[in-house]
Amino acid sequence: MNALPALPLTEDAVLSQAEAAYRQLRDKLIMLEIRPGEPINDGQLAAELGFGRTPVREAIKRLETDHLVISYPRRGTFATTVDFTELADVSEIRELLEPLAARRAAKRANTAMRQELLDVAQKISQMDPGPGESRDLMRYDLTVHRLIYRAAANAHLEDTLIRYDNLATRIWCLVLDKVPSISGHISEHVELLQAVAEGDADKAGELALHHVTSFEESIRKVL
Repeated sequence: MNALPALPLTEDAVLSQAEAAYRQLRDKLIMLEIRPGEPINDGQLAAELGFGRTPVREAIKRLETDHLVISYPRRGTFATTVDFTELADVSEIRELLEPLAARRAAKRANTAMRQELLDVAQKISQMDPGPGESRDLMRYDLTVHRLIYRAAANAHLEDTLIRYDNLATRIWCLVLDKVPSISGHISEHVELLQAVAEGDADKAGELALHHVTSFEESIRKVL
């Protein structure tokens, strides 16, 4: 018996795949699994990720808006280089918005979100990372920030902060080998998550600001 022909994807399905492709490619670029300057081949990426070319191309368009990839006429698309001179500008924005997000999250997070924040805080407090696990720790950093942004319940603030946190994390990942240890940077999240979960907006804002400024100081020491 002949197999039935595959049905065409609905618009919703295409959008869903495009979102999934976007998130996977975004994190590969942030964590430098796709290195700065590396060419972006949509066909190869589609095969690797298990998506069609159309969702991957849509994802690449969004990544260009995020300044994570760049396209040149007749040359192709490439992962953007990491510009350390952007650190001050990125930090300036984050120093204003990260405390705002933390304060909002402390005030607006629902019960389920507060429990999720506490669960992540507990996992981080119980970690005993080895010397070669810096990159895995950075994934926790991304997770914590994205949770707080979501708990802040402001989609525009969330989108903006995710974009700048991605750029900051990419800078951090490029110098991970030069940083003696990032376990202290990650463990700072425990107190921050607890403050948000407990509804202490002032403390959450102060801790978020300290976290961003200490990040920039750590990077500058190794540049």
